[in-house]
Amino acid sequence: MSTATDPPPGHGPPPSTDRAAPPPAEAARPSDGPRGREYRFPLDDDPRAPGPYRLLFAGRRALVQRFRAGLRELRAAQEARLHAVLAATAGSAFARDHGLERVRSLADLRAAVPVRAHAELRPWLDRIAAGERAVLTRAPVLQLLETSGTTGAPKHLPVTAEWARGVADAQALWVLSMIKDHPEVTRTRALTMVSPAVHSHSPGGLPIGSNTGRMQAAQPWYVRARYPIPARVYGLTPDPLKWYCLLRFALQADIGSITTANPSTVLLLCRRLQQWREELSADLADGTLRRGPAAELSRGARFALELRLRRRPPPADWAPARLWPLGLINCWKGGPAAFFVDRLAAALGGPVPVREVGITASEGFFAIPLGDDWPGGVVWPLGHLLEFIGDDGETRGAWELDVGEQVRLVVSTEAGLLRYDLADTLEVVGRCEGAPVLRFVGKSGRWLNATGEKLTEAQVSAAMSAAAAGLGLAPVGFTAVIEWAEVPRLGLAVEGAPVDALPALARAFDAALRAQNVEYEGRRSSERLGEVAPLCLPAGTYAAWRARRVADGAPDGQVKDPIIAATEVEWARVLAARDAAGGPA
Repeated sequence: MSTATDPPPGHGPPPSTDRAAPPPAEAARPSDGPRGREYRFPLDDDPRAPGPYRLLFAGRRALVQRFRAGLRELRAAQEARLHAVLAATAGSAFARDHGLERVRSLADLRAAVPVRAHAELRPWLDRIAAGERAVLTRAPVLQLLETSGTTGAPKHLPVTAEWARGVADAQALWVLSMIKDHPEVTRTRALTMVSPAVHSHSPGGLPIGSNTGRMQAAQPWYVRARYPIPARVYGLTPDPLKWYCLLRFALQADIGSITTANPSTVLLLCRRLQQWREELSADLADGTLRRGPAAELSRGARFALELRLRRRPPPADWAPARLWPLGLINCWKGGPAAFFVDRLAAALGGPVPVREVGITASEGFFAIPLGDDWPGGVVWPLGHLLEFIGDDGETRGAWELDVGEQVRLVVSTEAGLLRYDLADTLEVVGRCEGAPVLRFVGKSGRWLNATGEKLTEAQVSAAMSAAAAGLGLAPVGFTAVIEWAEVPRLGLAVEGAPVDALPALARAFDAALRAQNVEYEGRRSSERLGEVAPLCLPAGTYAAWRARRVADGAPDGQVKDPIIAATEVEWARVLAARDAAGGPA
């Protein structure tokens, strides 16, 4: 999703030896109420709170107060963001094209600017990339962020100073709440999976890079000092070389938290550790970086990196939860990511708390989770102007949302993306300080639809979770696709399940899907859809798929697993990854 493509990479203030006990857990626990679940606001000046939290809170007190006030007076806070966005765009080509000087209200903005997808904004974005000034905003564009969803060419999005401040404030609040719940992470190292802050330049000379790398580079020195991976490692290619070097540095550090957007990235880390355990063991013992994929390092790169290496005895147990003092995983939890979150404990070698990173994207930061048990986040009222389109097609503000409804997110940002359709479907799951708490459901308009059944990514993911759990299987990855014929059917490609177990898995998957989607059940019962057809994928298929997406320009931390192949192009990419991994299993 465009959610959570860019998790906060920082973990707070300098390490502290203060081991004060956290306040009672129920302080931030949601409770049922007449308006759905009520989530308590946990950020306060609690003298019982851990020392690292109190230290960070002291520096962020004014921000917390503004945040809480914005939640309580949500309409006023969002109207203020409207005027901030209009001020940022004043004098730009976009403002002249749309008569924004006459816009005074949200209704005026809706009348002046249609909701647009990225492709419809490309003419203006291409002018920025070419070096033209004052295209979307009067403020200078500092950088272009490269981002990509599951499909399509990389998108390039503008960064301005005001936009970056809003994202940084949201990130700081996320870090503050995380440290209140997990002060122990300040005494360990933070492993973050990011893409390079800058990897190329546009035709007009603007730096192009990832938002995760940009955010990490913008952290205070005392936060950056806690990252065990040298920045240059994230820019290494090909993908196996980067991963090997990342793991070599991580293995000489005491990792207390892992932060990445996609939980499948954590599962990949676990597999890579097992794959290269012999090579990594030898490099650890020798204090070198010379085996496995690192054998391909240039002499200069190896020399620079080996200066920062230390000898360490190889671990006896390579499961991350026993290898490191690992206390927290930060990643997406909603929508299709739930399938992979369910598999983390087994892959890590034990249960580790998993915390949602929020509803974020390279376009901005939109909702902030304030507790481990939050399924999503409370709207961020001080960052961008947020609009929501319901099933009725009506557009409304965050203060007009009802608990239980599903809506599509449209944003207007200080970087000049006005009424930008993120194509994310969100569900209102409760309230915090009167403001809606939102959970990511999936990409709007992405479904499998042969005969009107409209199977979503979330439904396919949940069905596979149930089927695999019932059979005691743990697939590495899977993709559902429509196989067109006189009687169409679903194809289910699976990596990491025994060939002889696939028929049973397909039957269980079909049954779970029929239980979830009444239209699918009706079409299966009427034989308008055939039985699910399984396809065994060779080991390494989804690693090859990920590597290809990264090579095509998608930031590593944003690569999403292809839960469904909604187009022929998407399915062709899965088959190409299968062929790259060694052909049909």
